[in-house]
Amino acid sequence: MQDANQNGIRKVVIVGGGSAGWICAAMASHYFHKTGVEVELIESEEIGTIGVGESTIPPFLQLIRSLGIDEQDFIQKTQASFKLAIRFENWRNKGETYYHPFGQIGGPIGRHEFYQCWLRAKANGHPSNLQDFAPATVMADQWKFIPPFRAQKTLLSGASYALHIDAKLVAQYLRDFAEARGVKRTEGIVTDVVTRPDGFVEKVIMKNGSEVAGDLFIDCSGFRALLIGKTLDEDYRDWSDVLMCDRAVVAQTENVKDPHPYTLAQAQDAGWRWRIPLQHRAGNGYVFCSQYISEDEATATLMSQIEGDVLLGPNIIPFKTGMRKRLFRNNVVAIGLAGGFIEPLESTALHLIYRGMDFLLRYFPDKSFDPRLAAEYNRRMTMDYEEIRDFIVLHYCTTKRDDTPFWRDYQKVTLPESLRERMELFQSSAVLRDGVDDMFRAPSWQSIMEGMGIRPDRYQQLVDAAPYSVIKQTLDQSAPILKAQVAALPSHGEFLAQHCPAAPFKRSA
Repeated sequence: MQDANQNGIRKVVIVGGGSAGWICAAMASHYFHKTGVEVELIESEEIGTIGVGESTIPPFLQLIRSLGIDEQDFIQKTQASFKLAIRFENWRNKGETYYHPFGQIGGPIGRHEFYQCWLRAKANGHPSNLQDFAPATVMADQWKFIPPFRAQKTLLSGASYALHIDAKLVAQYLRDFAEARGVKRTEGIVTDVVTRPDGFVEKVIMKNGSEVAGDLFIDCSGFRALLIGKTLDEDYRDWSDVLMCDRAVVAQTENVKDPHPYTLAQAQDAGWRWRIPLQHRAGNGYVFCSQYISEDEATATLMSQIEGDVLLGPNIIPFKTGMRKRLFRNNVVAIGLAGGFIEPLESTALHLIYRGMDFLLRYFPDKSFDPRLAAEYNRRMTMDYEEIRDFIVLHYCTTKRDDTPFWRDYQKVTLPESLRERMELFQSSAVLRDGVDDMFRAPSWQSIMEGMGIRPDRYQQLVDAAPYSVIKQTLDQSAPILKAQVAALPSHGEFLAQHCPAAPFKRSA
């Protein structure tokens, strides 16, 4: 029987490599392998990739698994380490620390949500902290690790994890994966884009004069945004009024001790500093606002705080927070930095690439490019970007710090309406506004709210149906049990060395 879809897309052209390009190519090759759809990726060795997105969130592992990639092999070849949480230092006040863990916090008590039961206990003077019941936090704080599936029938099974990765090694790994499934890689710099009279892209022209035509173009050209920006001139929604940081200074260092199983996010005078340890080296950066500190001062601050020999950097990366009004326009879909950028506080950059390609496959057009598909794609991706924006603004706007102009000014920021409503709803009785496909679940919002000092005015009255003695007993018993279970685990470094050690680190010449 002949294929009836005569109007199907036959050629997908990805402009740009790096993490974005090769994630798109790997996903496209996995799903279109043997369907007659040709995928070509154009990149140039001359144009460096930013290679900063080195911290991920748990859905990234879903991507790896969905492609049929062996997780252990991937971890070893990308020098990866495990990430259970983000550790926030000095955000609400100097000297205060809290965690945003992956996975669950506690478990239901009877038919009641754990968080509501904990709020009732706090109203009764219970001394516990919320994170005492988060297995990922307790492990992260003790630098311990075990995958939750190896700890079934214990309290540790409620944890989840992500990875710290080497972005360049990930791009290389996915390139090998994609090329093995038929993706054609073309070396070259795109210098011109030819459009049809209706504004659709017909082909791109390279510096050497060769041309690549296609039906669908994916713009992974980074901040240059060659197709969506330079060619189609799609509007950019600037969010720098609520996300004030506009620069990052980055450097890589050799590890001086075992890697910790969390991303460090330490607030600074005009932004925050990260530390992301892989198996043999660490990524470091200071995300800052240039209105409050110069590039030289930010660089000096970062370099005075890092540990270990410097392997690469320091380099400055300027950015503008926001997103294109439409990421899918005509026959162009912008994925990665070409489509938008939200600072890396919650490690969402790679996730947005994966989501961008996942939604494209879900709403995949044919050559008629039905505008209803593009509209739905844009709606769903905009929801993702706005949810992440709100979640990150929450960390800043709730600060009590008044020791520098940056932190004082953040308390005067006019919040996005969606965030203001969400915070007010939570404050009333711990109700969270859940979306269809939210990235951040209740434990994430609860962790940041509690860490930044926002506790609901009351717990929900339904929880009074549970005997308080049962709630108290559950809390009194589960925290020490969890602590004891974590104490018996191998350290993060020991687990890596035993189960997925990376090859010895080679210094680049």
